[in-house]
Amino acid sequence: MLITAKTLKGYNLDSLDGEIGKVKEFYFDDKHWAIRYLVANTSNWLTGRQVLITPYALSAANKEEQHIAVDLTKKQIEDSPSLSSDKPVSRQFEESYYKYYGMPMYWNGSYMWGAYPYMLRDRKMWKEPADNEKASWDPHLRSTHDVSGHHIQATDGEIGHVEDFIIDDETWAVRYLVVDTQNWWPGKKVLLSPLWIERVSWDDAKVFVNLLRETIKQSPEYTEDSLLTRDYETGLYRHYNRQGYWADEPANEGQSR
Repeated sequence: MLITAKTLKGYNLDSLDGEIGKVKEFYFDDKHWAIRYLVANTSNWLTGRQVLITPYALSAANKEEQHIAVDLTKKQIEDSPSLSSDKPVSRQFEESYYKYYGMPMYWNGSYMWGAYPYMLRDRKMWKEPADNEKASWDPHLRSTHDVSGHHIQATDGEIGHVEDFIIDDETWAVRYLVVDTQNWWPGKKVLLSPLWIERVSWDDAKVFVNLLRETIKQSPEYTEDSLLTRDYETGLYRHYNRQGYWADEPANEGQSR
């Protein structure tokens, strides 16, 4: 299911032995644009620390009941490596975190999930990375909250800013940026895939795309009532003359649109 980060904010998080809090925001990496951690608001339970939940422990969101199941116990979460709420996520923390949970480190390999193109939840299928796969890239994590507001720079000028993110809650990939173009075309919002991003200047808070403003202007409009069906996505990719990301998915992936 495709769902916005803002929609997920506030969803209840249910562990194996009770509710632990609500969704606050997400951390994603700026190479594969995949969600690496859900940040939980645990209220008065674990104060003074960021409570991070890896997608390996997350089920798909239940939109009707507005909750996400977490395949961990409260004790596991409480005893996991602690990260102060005012500290960035460091490689040292991530290594400790993944070793604690015994999960594959996503940066050990060139694929979105390290040695695997897609997230494998079956521990029996996990393997040790080869020497040339270990620490093959250095992730830089960004929060959905902080990147909201970044300007979108087309080849011939600015065209709007990032308002939201559309997440695939099966693969936990960021599929689209929701771009608000209100300063140019009042009221219109459009979607841009991270696959079309040329580069990002995090210091300047700008996202560069190799597209003309007029091309973006003529793209299918996105509204909060838009149904993100495969037909809608196909039309969007056809407009930009790009191949859909689903063309490379296994047969059992992405079929629940």
